[in-house]
Amino acid sequence: MIWDAFWLMLWFFYIAAYIYVVVLIITDLFRDEKLSGWWKAVWIIFLVFVPFLTALVYLIARGKGMAERAGARRGIVAESDDYRPAASASPSDDIAKAKALLDAGTISQGEFDALKSKALGNQYFGA
Repeated sequence: MIWDAFWLMLWFFYIAAYIYVVVLIITDLFRDEKLSGWWKAVWIIFLVFVPFLTALVYLIARGKGMAERAGARRGIVAESDDYRPAASASPSDDIAKAKALLDAGTISQGEFDALKSKALGNQYFGA
């Protein structure tokens, strides 16, 4: 009796997971602008007649593209070093730049102290 309930829940989970994957595949097919309508139709036909094997092949063959299209839809860009600030030559350069900003009135004394302690901390910790 308990094993029957266990197997029933397991099968419900597998069916729900499969339906989720099929919905993801169909959504990805219609979002893909590079794939022609004929290829989309072929994938859908195979999903109907050979569902499990087609879903597996689609995920293997086009999985990376699925992730890229989903990321592009969410506005996620590939990680790049261009976004990271360049490392300065020395802590004294950082302090001199911060002092120039303080003298120009761009930053406050507290901000200058924070930048100075960060520059000196980077010197000792190698960050």
